[in-house]
Amino acid sequence: MTLAAERLKALAGCGDAASLRSAVSELCTGFGKVTRMDIFTMAEAQKRRALCFLRLESEAEERRLMSTLGASRMGEDLLVIVDLPS
Repeated sequence: MTLAAERLKALAGCGDAASLRSAVSELCTGFGKVTRMDIFTMAEAQKRRALCFLRLESEAEERRLMSTLGASRMGEDLLVIVDLPS
């Protein structure tokens, strides 16, 4: 398992959006300051996921986070998808 997968898997232990927000903030401190975060949860086919939309202070910080965690860009935000416990 890659480091990115391990970090994202650790987020999967969060049971609600508030604890996930805190865990994502903590994870991102290694990349830079989070200037914006929106979290949306969804359920599909008995699977729960959280869509975490983030912005960091600089593009360089965002690129580093993207390459390390495998995040993607959705418009101006970074998108991190977390599988949550059922």
